[in-house]
Order: sequence, then structure tokens, then C-alpha cells
Amino acid sequence: MSEQKYASWNPWHGCTKYSEGCRYCYVYRQDEAYGSTVSSEQCRKTQNFNLPIKKKRDGTMKIVPGSIVMTCFTSDFLLRDADEWRDECWDMIRCRDDCMFYFFTKRIERFPECVPADWGDGYDNVIVGCTCENQDRADFRLPIFVELPIKHKTVILGPMLGPVNLEKYLDGGICEVACSGESGIDVRPLDFEWVLDVRRQCMNKGVPFQFHQTGAYFIKNGRMYRIPRRFQTSQARKAGIDYRIVDGFLPDFRP
Repeated sequence: MSEQKYASWNPWHGCTKYSEGCRYCYVYRQDEAYGSTVSSEQCRKTQNFNLPIKKKRDGTMKIVPGSIVMTCFTSDFLLRDADEWRDECWDMIRCRDDCMFYFFTKRIERFPECVPADWGDGYDNVIVGCTCENQDRADFRLPIFVELPIKHKTVILGPMLGPVNLEKYLDGGICEVACSGESGIDVRPLDFEWVLDVRRQCMNKGVPFQFHQTGAYFIKNGRMYRIPRRFQTSQARKAGIDYRIVDGFLPDFRP
């Protein structure tokens, strides 16, 4: 597989907490660490709002063609507070059909009212990830998700707060499932057995699987481990349990 090129685009910043997975949201934690004087709940446009169409002094695009653009990772692309700005973002995404745009959401039920008029059965260059932290949210969000007209769908179990059975949803055009733990201080642990069970479900259905990161507290063989932030992705990779079928455009978004 050719080396993937990545870019980060956060057209707005700030988000209201929405479900149990938001309790220790990293955006709030980072804002506090950087001494932000604006509430993390306040959604505001960023200086990089127009990044996909910005050019360098030599006339080339700041986001190079062929990039996977990790979109709106300091908010939620379907956040109601950003409704007035989203159409302009869709225009930029449509213009940059030489890149793949990848966003996650906990608000998948808002998707039909947030897509442009020409969405049809989905844009070729948009990957949508539905985030579910537990069985309750999986059973609410995934029946909606699998029925939506989206060409590239992923499921993110993160932060994974308990065992999740999603096998019955994996026939709905899911391109990949990823699991991750929760980062921060005094956060909830991830049990490796939960991850292995999701991997088994994915293998049963022939759906690619990625173990993204361990989180700060990781249980393996009944023993709790405290994993420093800098090792959480590398420890997940070291487990060697990713399940790949064929090389494709879906990103391994671990550093």
C-alpha cells in the first residue's frame, strides 16, 4: 500500500457533551491544559475554516492531493451549533474531490438534515464514522447508521466502556470497526476481552478491524495496567490483532 498522507482540518472548535462517552472529553481536557479562556462548550469557527481551499505562496494547495483529511476532530461535524457553517464546508469538500474527508459523529440521527441537496447515495470522497461507547448507544445509533446513504462507513467503539455486540449491524456496508480506550486521569478502563470479542465479530462478517489505542487503564488477563499516553497507540499496535482484508483508502489514524 502506498504511504498515506494525512491532514487535519477543524473548521470549528468546541462541543456540548452528548452522551456517556463524552464525560472525559479530550477537547475539554486540552482546552484546560492550554489555559483557554473560552468555554469548551462554545462552538466557534477557527482560523483554518477555509483550509481545504487555501494555497501556499507557490500556488500549490496547503492540503496536498491524495490526503486523508481528518475532519472536525475538536468538535462534531453534525453539531447543531454549526449548522450555519456546514454548507460552506460541503462546498469545499466537493471542490477537493482529490482528497478523502473523514469525520466521526455521535449525532448520526442528524445526518439526513445535515447533508447537501446533491448528496444522493453519498460523496465518493467522504468517510463517515459513527461513534458508540456502549451497547445502549450502539443499539440506538447503528440501526440508523446502516440505513443511511453513505458510501464509506466506519464504526468507532471509543471510548469503549463495556462489551458491545454489533455483529448484526455489520452487514450494513460497514468498511471498518475500530476500538479504543479512554485517555486522561481517573478515566474508565478498557478490557482487552471486549476488544477481542469485537474482533471476532468482525472476522465472522469479513469486516476489517483496528485496535486504535489502549486508553489510560487497560485490563488484560484480569490485571489492570496504567498506560502512559505516549504508549497507548503503540501498545495497541503491539497487540498485533488488526484484521485487514485488502489494502485500501481507509486510514490507520494512529501516529
